[in-house]
Amino acid sequence: MASPPPSLLSPPQVPMELHKLNREKLVNALREHLTKSSRSVEGFVILQGGEERTRYCTDHAELFRQESYFAYLFGVKEPDFYGAIDVATGESILFAPRLPAEYAVWLGEIKPLAYLKETYMVDKVFYTDEIARTLHDQHQGSDRPSLFLLHGLNTDSNNFSKPADFEGIEKFKTDMTTLHPILTECRVSKSEMELALIQFANDISSEAHVKVMRETKVGMKEYQLESIFLHHTYMYGGCRHCSYTCICATGDNSSVLHYGHAAAPNDKTLNDGDMSLLDMGAEYHFYGSDITCSFPVNGRFTSDQSLIYNAVLDAHNAVIASMKPGTNWVNMHKLAERVILEALKKGSLLLGDVDDMMSKRLGAVFMPHGLGHFLGIDTHDPGGYLKGVERPTDSGLKSLRTSRELEEGMVITVEPGCYFIDALLGPAMKNPTISKFINCEEIKRFEGFGGVRIESDLYVTSDGCVNMTKVPRETHEIEAVMAGVPWPPPTK
Repeated sequence: MASPPPSLLSPPQVPMELHKLNREKLVNALREHLTKSSRSVEGFVILQGGEERTRYCTDHAELFRQESYFAYLFGVKEPDFYGAIDVATGESILFAPRLPAEYAVWLGEIKPLAYLKETYMVDKVFYTDEIARTLHDQHQGSDRPSLFLLHGLNTDSNNFSKPADFEGIEKFKTDMTTLHPILTECRVSKSEMELALIQFANDISSEAHVKVMRETKVGMKEYQLESIFLHHTYMYGGCRHCSYTCICATGDNSSVLHYGHAAAPNDKTLNDGDMSLLDMGAEYHFYGSDITCSFPVNGRFTSDQSLIYNAVLDAHNAVIASMKPGTNWVNMHKLAERVILEALKKGSLLLGDVDDMMSKRLGAVFMPHGLGHFLGIDTHDPGGYLKGVERPTDSGLKSLRTSRELEEGMVITVEPGCYFIDALLGPAMKNPTISKFINCEEIKRFEGFGGVRIESDLYVTSDGCVNMTKVPRETHEIEAVMAGVPWPPPTK
C-alpha cells in the first residue's frame, strides 16, 4: 500500500483586510450604541498590545503571542504596540515602540513606520511615545478627548482584560465600561475571512491527528504522540503556536480533564488495551482549532471500549444534527447527557428511568464539563455570558461556557465525553439519591478505563451547521486508518 503524502495542504496567505473589516465592524457597533444612548459619536478606542516578557529574572524571552483583542483589531504580530481607532471617522492608528539602534544588531532590521502602515493596512503610524500628542492633535472637539478603554471580565478565565495605559493618559476622559461588551460581541460572529483561517487550522490539525493515529504503537510515550502532532502542524502548516497545551492522555489519565500540565506532563507509557484521548489543536495567524480524538492504542476496539466510544459518538452526532440558529445550548448539553445515559443503561452500567437520572443530574457524574465553547482567536473565545445571559447552577450545567442560543456565524465546539473519574464515582455511589441508578458490579470493570471525549469544531449557518473537523469518527474508520487505509477515503 502506497504511503500517503505528508500533507495535501499549504499555509494560506493572510489578508490584512480581515482586521480592517474587524475594525469597521467595531466602529459601526460602537456608533450604534452611542447613538441609541444619546451620546456623542466621538472619541478614540485605544488598545494596548501584548508585552514581551522574560522568564522570571533571566534574559530568556518567551515566544511572544499577541493579546487577543489587539490581534483581532490590528493583526500585529510584534510586541509592545498600541492601536487606536477614531470613532467619528473610523481612522486607524498604530503606535510602534521606538527601538534602539542596537536592536538591528541583535534582532534584525528596524522596520520604518511606512512599512508598518502598509503591512497592517492602517491609516497612520506613530511611535508609542507620541500617543498623547497624536490623539490630541487628531481630536477636533473638547480639550479632553474621550478614550474607550478595554476593561471587562472574561467569563471563561475569570480574569479582567487590561485597559491601555500610557504617559499622559490623565489628560483624557476615560470610559472603562462601554468598549468591552461591544468588542466581545463583535468577536462572537465570524466573517468569511475568519472562517477560512479557522478552517485551515482545522484542516492541518485533522491531518496531524490522523498522522498520530497511524503512528501510535503500544510501548510509546504520550509525549511522542504530542511531538508527532506538533511537528506535522508546524512542518506542513506553518503553525508555530498551538491553541492550548496538548492533552495526550492514555489509560486512566484520560479521565483527567485537563491532563498534560506541568504536574502531569504527557509522560505515561502506552499499554496494550489502553484507550487514548488526544485533545490537540493548531493555531494559524491567531485563529485556532480544538479537536479531540479517542481511540485504542493497539488499533482495535474492545466491546467495552466500543460501548463507551459509541455512546459519546452518538451524543456528538445528535447535537450536530440538532444545531441551527435559535437552538439553546443548555438544551444541547442535556441532549448529549441523555444520549450517553441511555447508552450506559443499554450496556447495563446504569439502572432505572433515564428521565429520573436527568432530573437528579446523574449525567454530571460521567460528563462534568460543558458540552462546548466558542472558538476563534482564543480556544475559549469570549462572549458566552454577554447580553445578560445567566450561568446555570446545576451540576454539570454550571460548567457550560455559554448558555446562549445559537446564531448564524458562531463557531462553537461540540465535545461530549464519558469518564470514569474516581473523585466523582466514589461519592456518587455513596449518595442514595443517585447510587440507585448505578450498577456497581458492572461499573467496577471500568476502573482504570479513563474516558472518551470526541470534539469537533462547528460553525452555525442560516439553517444548520458545518463541521470543520475532518477526522475518522466511526470505530471501523479509526481501525482502518490505524491499519494504514488512506484518509480521507478515496472518492469513487
